[in-house]
Amino acid sequence: MIMSSEVDKNNDEKQPFFPEMNFLDHLGELRKRIIVSLIAVILCSTIAGIFINFIMENILLKPAFNANLPLQNLVPFGQPFLYFKTILVCGIILAVPIILYQIWLFIAPGLYEKEKKWAGKITLYTSLCFFCGVAFSYFIMIPSMLSFANKFGTEIIKNSIDINAYFGFFVMILLASGVMFEMPMISYVLSKFGIINSSFLRKYRRHSIIVILIFAAVLTPTPDPITQAIFSAPLLILYEISILISKYANTNNNETIKSKSSQNEN
Repeated sequence: MIMSSEVDKNNDEKQPFFPEMNFLDHLGELRKRIIVSLIAVILCSTIAGIFINFIMENILLKPAFNANLPLQNLVPFGQPFLYFKTILVCGIILAVPIILYQIWLFIAPGLYEKEKKWAGKITLYTSLCFFCGVAFSYFIMIPSMLSFANKFGTEIIKNSIDINAYFGFFVMILLASGVMFEMPMISYVLSKFGIINSSFLRKYRRHSIIVILIFAAVLTPTPDPITQAIFSAPLLILYEISILISKYANTNNNETIKSKSSQNEN
């Protein structure tokens, strides 16, 4: 015979951690999360503004300097706008952990109590994956691309890059790489919710390889196969890691279901 406390416990596990919210409550919650995220971006941008000269000379412009690639400003007030955009982008990147945590808190009302407890770990590992992607693109991808761009072609044509075009290229590669490195965490979350499994990922492995190669060819501005290989190789590795992580998540789900079934039988 099941005691009333055990019944209440099972009912709690079947219900979301928060009570149901109406449309206006969701809008209020969304506004709250957006405001917190904006405050985090403003604070992080302020910190970036304090160290803007160091960021410009030792982070943003250093890859071009190491590749002996001259940069120039072609528009009035180009440098002030460049400094402003750099401060904003740095603020967004630094605020990524807080933004991800706010996104997780926004969807938390629709989750179960156990699922809500993932928030801290999911935020930590997702932020870690994002920053690993940013670091990979900064230390490996961008230098190799700039070196190729500077050496390719005839010497009659002088390579002198507009600083705004360089900034757009720089930020695009950083953010794209950071997002792509989220593949294992996305696989874990989707597997925990039962949307995908390791068998599904293995089944479509060949299709994924083709998609990754096409994505690398489109994203990388240089046509050389070496640069495309540098970008696509870690994505292929991440896909294989995603299969293992999905298998791990599916195994935990099955064990949880078995344990609940045994408790219900008792």
